[in-house]
Amino acid sequence: MTDWKTRTKLVHSGTRRSQYGEMSEAIFLTQGFVYESAEQAEARFIESGPDEFIYARYGNPTVRMFEERIAAIEGTEDAFATASGMAAVNGALTSLLKAGDHVVAARALFGSCLYVLEILGRFGVEVTLVDGTDLDQWRGAVRDGTKAVFLESVSNPTLEVIDVRGVCEIAHAKGALVIVDNVFATPTFSRAVALGADIVVYSATKHIDGSGRCLGGVVCGSRTYIRKVLEPYLKHTGAALSPFNAWVLLKGMETLDLRVRQQAASALTIAEALVGHDKLTKVIFPGLKSHPNYAIAMDQMGAGGTVVTMEIKGGQAGAFRFLNALEIIKISNNLGDAKSIVTHPATTTHQRLTPEKRAELGITPGMVRLSLGLEDSDDLLNDVNQALDAV
Repeated sequence: MTDWKTRTKLVHSGTRRSQYGEMSEAIFLTQGFVYESAEQAEARFIESGPDEFIYARYGNPTVRMFEERIAAIEGTEDAFATASGMAAVNGALTSLLKAGDHVVAARALFGSCLYVLEILGRFGVEVTLVDGTDLDQWRGAVRDGTKAVFLESVSNPTLEVIDVRGVCEIAHAKGALVIVDNVFATPTFSRAVALGADIVVYSATKHIDGSGRCLGGVVCGSRTYIRKVLEPYLKHTGAALSPFNAWVLLKGMETLDLRVRQQAASALTIAEALVGHDKLTKVIFPGLKSHPNYAIAMDQMGAGGTVVTMEIKGGQAGAFRFLNALEIIKISNNLGDAKSIVTHPATTTHQRLTPEKRAELGITPGMVRLSLGLEDSDDLLNDVNQALDAV
């Protein structure tokens, strides 16, 4: 299996078949498991084998298929699935940290990720935020005894691309673990482990599902970290992934590579077409040569991703006129869907931040985030252009 190419792994990795030899993965929709004897139950609670399960909060055959499949394509020894992407972020951070520990994080993070760091601060964890694109700031912040660093490889929604290799070198020199939220890079374009990341986190709700059907998350890392550090925290705090959702995500992974590559191609087409548009003050896309982190994006991902961010003239009023005039592209706060989605971060995903904090992060009232789906790129471009005419 280790020699298989990505698309083959996405279809076959981790498959478990029952005695019936089903082609599609089975949904083991059960919360508990039966033991043949009291002695077997006792032994399983002491140490479970790879195909031995106790309780769905601890593990489930369908969930385990998903975990093994994502670990296979991410290049990690193991993975643990969670009920949502934020459960994965919370688990990855909280399972590692305790009062008195120090964590350094990029300041440009999804609003809920910033909230988790805020909660950790309330419980005595020292949190230092830095400009993630500035390696000198990382060098100045990471110190002897720093426990972990946390970053989004591509920030939401401003699409800053962080030099993961550079951050890993700085962190590892001080003995810190590196946790990378890799949602915008997607598993298709991910090279986080090869670049040095110790722990990789995904919201499987996004590209992995790819059709807006369910929530899910996953943390990938070494077997020791997953089973000795993360699993005890997650199984006792209850962030378990539903077996049905795990099955949906397994089905999504079969087409993940094909979908994401098409979405990224559409994103590049639309970003290139919009540069210089008279209704826009800015087009942000890591696949454009004008992007300040273009070289890093090409080195780390080989593509610009599936999201284009635009700054529309007229501030919030202009952005709202644009959103309300769209016909094909839908207003929502998800991304990575087969359907194209547009979001106004300042009033939705990042609305809890103060205006000053949003300004510091570059999230302006006129900024919109466009997640490209699988529609025809000509139709999408026509929709964007006609909506810009309304601005």
